Amino acid sequence: MDAELKWCNNKMKVETFAELLGADYYAGVPDSQLKALCNYLMHTYGIDPKHHMIGANEGNCTALAAGYHLATGKVPVVYMQNSGEGNIINPVASLLNDKVYGIPVIFVVGWRGEPGVHDEPQHIYQGEVTVRLLEDMDIRTCIVGKETTKERLTSVMEEFGLLLAEGKSVAFVIQKDALTYEEKVVYQNEHQMVREEIIRHIVRAAGEDPIVSTTGKASRELFEIREANHQSHKYDFLTVGSMGHSSSIALGIAAQKAGQKIWCVDGDGALLMHMGALAVTGAACPSNLIHVVINNGAHETVGGMPTAAGSADLIGIAKACGYPYAASADSFEKLDQELQSAKERKMLSFIEVKCSIGAREDLGRPTTTAMENKENFMEYLKEK
Repeated sequence: MDAELKWCNNKMKVETFAELLGADYYAGVPDSQLKALCNYLMHTYGIDPKHHMIGANEGNCTALAAGYHLATGKVPVVYMQNSGEGNIINPVASLLNDKVYGIPVIFVVGWRGEPGVHDEPQHIYQGEVTVRLLEDMDIRTCIVGKETTKERLTSVMEEFGLLLAEGKSVAFVIQKDALTYEEKVVYQNEHQMVREEIIRHIVRAAGEDPIVSTTGKASRELFEIREANHQSHKYDFLTVGSMGHSSSIALGIAAQKAGQKIWCVDGDGALLMHMGALAVTGAACPSNLIHVVINNGAHETVGGMPTAAGSADLIGIAKACGYPYAASADSFEKLDQELQSAKERKMLSFIEVKCSIGAREDLGRPTTTAMENKENFMEYLKEK
């Protein structure tokens, strides 16, 4: 009993959790709730196609895991924030399910917006339906919290093993601070420009043009820049959830407001998550849309784990997708030139900005509600 209490008080070490899972292949999209697991995987494997891959989105990860199982016959792990459950529904229902191919996967899901735990508005409803969605997909679920013991998980894994042998999938839903990892993992790159300062330059160039900003710290920084400038927030739509869709939102606006410049402040992880949107935007080719991608090659908002954008030719991809103009900036002088030219140019423009990893420790969060943001932004668009 004393040993069990000590285990509970110290939280579960992620090394023990991984040992109990018994897998040697992981694919996932990083999550701050799973930072201990993400850091453990990066420290243990790095990015290694045979053992650990960070995917573009959670559906991509599920397919990677399916390929691993087909090649080895072993059970893979897919990790993600609960916001990614929507991205796995298709491959879970039409690929993994035991009525189709019966491919077993262990899902590890960070539980943002857990009922009774304070969280941001974009996580509230997702948190309410997290377990229900998994159960609706016929995925047996176990909740892991700070007081979950090794003995409890050992017992659960024995039960789950029977289900996995039948070609079914299972899930561990991880509560806040349930896992711990003592090793320090530092994420950095060679770029010098800081994202908040980059956004400050974009705000200056955009003037009173509407801006759609992507999920994570970019929207938080945009909000604080407006506060520091004593400017209205009506100019900005903060895409606080729905990662990967800010450029599509901006395209939808630009198509209806052809006489008004529309800016999209995007991130590399978000761009990768639904990269097909680039082809759709390129095909539509709105002359009033400026798509700025701040590329630090990292999922920095949730801890700094790498994305594939660090080695991808985003300029080449944008041009191949039909963007008539695409350029990259790695200095503020070049950035200002590109921003000003894009504002004057009557042409769909893509600007990649090379960015460092990191943000200030005291970065706040929007003090207005999501509904207030939407209503103020829509009222402003009516004027344009």
